[in-house]
Amino acid sequence: MINAITLLLIDDEHNLRLVLARVLELEGYQVLQAKNARDGLELLENQADEIGVVLCDVKLPDGNGLHILRRIKEKFPQPEVILMTAFGTIQDGVSAMKQGAFDYLTKGDSDDQLLVAVARAAEKATLRRRVAELEEQVGAKYSLDSIIGSTAALEKAKELITRVAVTDSTVLLEGETGVGKELFAQAVHSASPRRSKPFIAINCSAFPRDLLESEFFGYRKGAFTGAVRDKKGLFEEANGGTIFLDEISEMPSELQAKFLRVLETQSFTKLGDTKPVTINVRLVAATNRNLQAEAEADRFRPDLYYRLSVFKIRVPTLRERQGDIPLLARHFLQLNNAKMNRRIEGMSEEFIGMLAAYPWKGNIRELKNVIERAVILADDTILTPEHLPVDFWTGAPALQVANSDTALSTVERSHILKVLEAVGGNKTEAARRLHIGLTTLYRKIQEYGL
Repeated sequence: MINAITLLLIDDEHNLRLVLARVLELEGYQVLQAKNARDGLELLENQADEIGVVLCDVKLPDGNGLHILRRIKEKFPQPEVILMTAFGTIQDGVSAMKQGAFDYLTKGDSDDQLLVAVARAAEKATLRRRVAELEEQVGAKYSLDSIIGSTAALEKAKELITRVAVTDSTVLLEGETGVGKELFAQAVHSASPRRSKPFIAINCSAFPRDLLESEFFGYRKGAFTGAVRDKKGLFEEANGGTIFLDEISEMPSELQAKFLRVLETQSFTKLGDTKPVTINVRLVAATNRNLQAEAEADRFRPDLYYRLSVFKIRVPTLRERQGDIPLLARHFLQLNNAKMNRRIEGMSEEFIGMLAAYPWKGNIRELKNVIERAVILADDTILTPEHLPVDFWTGAPALQVANSDTALSTVERSHILKVLEAVGGNKTEAARRLHIGLTTLYRKIQEYGL
């Protein structure tokens, strides 16, 4: 038995239709029946999302099977169509296959032949539907809605993405390390007409200088020692879609001239080849530096900078998105619960207050790591300040609790405890790090029962 899938059987011969339907149902299929083209197309109209395979007689009272095939393919691209006829010819079969039929069968042949054709068509239809579902899930994962937060700085950046995504303009994302520039690049791609094509991400600082060109553009067999076969470059892999170049300021100066030409001509020549390769890609680049200042200081080609900065979007830091911190923290908590099979229910007000007060030099990436560590350490169902890392406490400036309802004594006690743990109980060193006198520290240790 196979997994149930819905078939649509269109045939005007009543008895034959009943027999075929019964044979298919015994194989585990759900079968809808129609006695003519009008009824069949009406069933498709109402249940197109469920029907995976259509078996259609070529000669019907109100239509020809080939004509019905064309109508189905134009309006309902998902189902596979198998045509059946009592008097099949090779010419008719070839014509049907050219117009998109999955198979062309002669009535009266063995049931085994029919069942094999239906099984293959059902498998293909199921696979196509699964791919469509995955594409939809990926699109949702990387859409603008996946960028969590609603602060003014974030909303401004999202509005710019909405405006530029529908064009083919080059986009330059500027922002500190860890702000999520790749997520913004994926959102540009997801909202663009290229969304069904590849999205290829490259970190320009992750490859050795002498390998970056071959990774970008590929090479021919024998182009250099070790080139034992032809290799497609990442630009070629991204053809029709979007290529994202992260840390573009790290691109070697000798490669910048060739890269500029690729942007302008949408073509390049592989290493070891003489024929140009034509591509159609949309470029999104990102940098954590001030690329304009780099160009003015001759550390980056000015002409390439101007070509890249057609449309600049500044990705805000987490410090500019303080109101989004609780939302992001809860999101990372849910992700880590699922990843580690934990059941942490939430975060205490003190914990959230400490997150909001922290400077977050590492931005969202640092917040994600802090929450992951807290989930690992938590023995209870609530995250509390005790689960924050030592570096988080000792590296923080004077604490500012965002939530006015949080008791200052609770925060102070937790902070002193963390510092004492960090210095191995050395009270002199702890007092130095806390910027208080040793006598004051002893008094607070006694007051808080530490």
